[in-house]
Parts: sequence; C-alpha cells; structure tokens
Amino acid sequence: MKKYIVLTFILVSVSLNMSARDRSSLRSKILFIPLDNRPPCLKMPEKMGLIADAQVVSPPEALLGNLQQPGQCEKINAWILAQDLKSYDAAIIVLDMVAYGGLVASRKFMCESSEALSRIQVIEQIRKRAPKLKIYGQSVIMRLAPSADGKNEAYREKLASWAKISPDQDEKTKAQVLKLEADIPAAVLADYKKARARNYSTNLKAIEMVKTGLIDYLILSQDDASPKGVHLVDRENLIKRRDLLKLTDRIAIQSGADEVSMLLLARALNKQYRFFPSIKVVYCSEKLKNTVMPFEDRILSETVSHHIKATGSVQVENESQADILFYVYPSRYESGGAETFADEIQQKIKAGKRIIVADIDPVGNIQGEDSLFTQALLSRHVFSGLYGYASWNTAGNTIGTALPHGIVYDLAATKLSKNKAAASRIKIAQNWFMINRVMDDYYYHNLVRAKANTFLSGKKLPSATLMSGPDNQKVESYCLGLLENHMDVFFKSYFTQNEQLQTQVKCQPPTDLSFKLPWNRTFEADIDFSLSCQ
Repeated sequence: MKKYIVLTFILVSVSLNMSARDRSSLRSKILFIPLDNRPPCLKMPEKMGLIADAQVVSPPEALLGNLQQPGQCEKINAWILAQDLKSYDAAIIVLDMVAYGGLVASRKFMCESSEALSRIQVIEQIRKRAPKLKIYGQSVIMRLAPSADGKNEAYREKLASWAKISPDQDEKTKAQVLKLEADIPAAVLADYKKARARNYSTNLKAIEMVKTGLIDYLILSQDDASPKGVHLVDRENLIKRRDLLKLTDRIAIQSGADEVSMLLLARALNKQYRFFPSIKVVYCSEKLKNTVMPFEDRILSETVSHHIKATGSVQVENESQADILFYVYPSRYESGGAETFADEIQQKIKAGKRIIVADIDPVGNIQGEDSLFTQALLSRHVFSGLYGYASWNTAGNTIGTALPHGIVYDLAATKLSKNKAAASRIKIAQNWFMINRVMDDYYYHNLVRAKANTFLSGKKLPSATLMSGPDNQKVESYCLGLLENHMDVFFKSYFTQNEQLQTQVKCQPPTDLSFKLPWNRTFEADIDFSLSCQ
C-alpha cells in the first residue's frame, strides 16, 4: 500500500495489535463465552472492547468449533473454572455455546436436554467463586430454518416452510403441511422438533437463573424468524414466564443472535462506568420505520428500541435531550434519500453531534452496504467522524453492531480519555473498528464477494457454498488482492476529515492486511490489519 501521512486524535505512537503486556494495562477485563467463532460473534466483541480500553477474554478458538464441528462444551467449562474469576469486571456468557457447542449445533439434536441443562450449571459455579461478578447471558430462541451445511439443500427450505405455516389451522394450509411432511425425511423432522423442545427448556432454565440471581441480565434472542411460525408459541410462553416472575427489567426478549454479545458488552461497560447515554433515532423513511424487515418478527422501530434498551441506554424523542443521534437508513430502494440523509449526517457532524449510522437492507439480499448511500458518505468524508457504523446481513445484525459501537466509543471518549496512554489506545481501536466495518460491509460484501462467488467456476455460486481447503485458499488470495487496492483508496478518503475533527497527530496507513474465510464459504469474512499512530 502507498505511504501517506494523516491526522487523527492520537497522542503517542502505538499499534492496535497489542502484546500481552499492553493488554495488561487496560482498564477492565471481561470474560466472554461467544456464540461461535465467526468474526461477528468473537472478533468483533473483542475489538469493540478495546474501544473502551477493555480486554475481552475468550477461550482458545480451537475449543469453539466451526460450521461443521460443535464447540467442546466440557473443555470450555473447564477453561472457565480455571480462570481467576474474581479478576474480571464482568462476564458475558452465551448459553448456546456452553449447552450445545454454538449456534449451528443448537439447531441440531446432538445432545439431550438433560445434558444441556447440566452443562449450563457452570454458571452456578461461577457465581459461587465470584459472588460479586456481573454476569450477562444470552440464550437463543431457535430460528425457523436449519443451517445451510451443504448437505441439507434438498429439504432445508421445505423444513423452514413447514416451521412457518404448520401452526395455521385452515384447510388449505393443513394440506400444504401434510405435503411438506411427506417431502421432509421423517428423522430430520423429528430431530428438528426435539431440538426445539430442548432449546425451549434451556430458555426456561435461563429465566430461572435470573430469578435466583445466577444471571444479572439476560437477553432471550429470537434468531432469524418471521411474524408467523412455530417460534411464536415458544416466545409468547417465555414472555408469560418472565412477566409472571416480574423480571421485565432484567430479561429482554427480542430479535437477534449474532449481534447480541455486542449489545451485552455495551451494557456491561455502561453499568461498570455508570454511563447511560440518551439516544434519539432519526429514520430516513417513516414508511419503512413501521415495516417488518426480512428475517425479523417485528417492525423496524421496535427492533431499534429494544436494542437501545438492551445496551442500558435511554431513547428520547427530542434532539436537545440526546447525547447521540442514531441515523437509520433502510431506504436503498427509495429514490432521493441517500444524498439528503448523507447531507444531514455531514451537517450534524460539523455541528459537533455524536452520530451513529445503520445502513439496513430492507429486502433480504443478505449483502452489505447500499452503494449509493455509501458513496454519498464517502464523498463527504464522514466515516472518521462517526461514533458507530454498520451495514451487514439482517436489520438486527446491523443495528446491534452500529449501536453498541457508537455507545462504547461515546463512553470511552467521555469517561476514559483523560489518561494520555488510554486515549491513544482508544482512538486507535475506534479507527480500526470503523475501517474494518467499511472494508467488510461495503468493499467485501458489495464489491468483492460477488466476484469471489464466480472466481472458481465462472458460475455464480451461493455465498453459503462450502469450499474445499485448497479452493478456499485460492479464493482468499484472490479477495486479498482486490481488498488491498480498495484499502488504499478508502484510507485516503477516510482521513480526509473536516477541520474541527483534525488534531496534531499522524497515523500511518494500515499494514499487514489479511483476509480469511473462516468457515470455508464467502458468506462471512475475517479482515484484519495493523494500525499505528504517533
């Protein structure tokens, strides 16, 4: 990459890729058991923690499994109990990893309910060893469709359709259900039903753990779903149980899965530092604000409000009351909105407002940023002035990344930046995360992934297509070459800041750019690089 000098708010020379000694100087430490080892579930919470000068400590990645293999639950529990638990400021524990070995494993019936419930009793041991530790939990309400694993394409969509319509009682639907049941292998359908029942038992046990004080705060998160389906009975019964026990302030039941750990991270840090920002939401479209987004089970504004509350922040209606303005853009298929919205964002940044932006796909194409809106933001050089940003996969994924990103940075800038060394670490971590989001959400998912999907055969393959090890490496090398060029272009734009955002410090271009496809498919990517400033 080309060499050029840029300005940003860093005070001493430091690099984001810190040594163990550097990490020991961070202000807080959080124990983290992730949903799985994909970057949004593992790496992004770890990197987001650094924005608040927090070390997020996870088990060795080899224990966490992958798409094909579940995590090693017993070894993970042993790792937890080998920790000095009193040395941690908080713990974020995804019960699906502890109980089943991760999100994909949770959708399969590979262990009995009794075994899953026994595994999550590790939380009781954590509480005994560290009585004052704040424990934040996530337990996923199972989604409608099974995971795409390259082996179940013959019936996967049929099973998802069955799960969506089987509760309906009209005669036409009953006939469709019978036809689907005839087409789906009986053993597959039986396993699906047993997995749902087992997972529901785990959800109920998680509620009981809040009641008994083992878990301080819990999110029961509804994985990809729709406004109708077999999940609704489970969800409504969980709501009734929570309300009966008078736990509405300590248990959230909302959409999402991959992003929930980042919401809990923001909540844990807000609680630790007694920081509860007020947030006003600004929508580009009133119509889409009140529309159910793809893979969600409620309207967009409800998802946004639930996510704000989950972080421990407060939603307000008036800009004069707001610490943060949260700009939500679901309008990529409505004409004229991109430039106007980008103009408003730019003006608010110039006025000194703290801005978060979520760019949402309203039709379910499962890609990244909108090209028109992103180009409008790039041309105005606003990314380095944003507090938070995201645009990936579902509405919940995007909101649940952008929102905690901005909240955590606001906390760090407000509470933690008086110390010179900490301020340096914080600003580098913030810039790394923002650059990573744009490189991943826009440059990879919008510009590179489509080319990667045709690279091997010349034919467009689905992003969930599994590749052999050698083919995966070929695609990784191909993507890296494309991304190196995009990084050069973006970095020039990124640090072309408004005058009031500049300070007397210099940063070097990112180095050591790497690109991996951790699950041997193009659906998710791990983009890494080093960033140093002086």
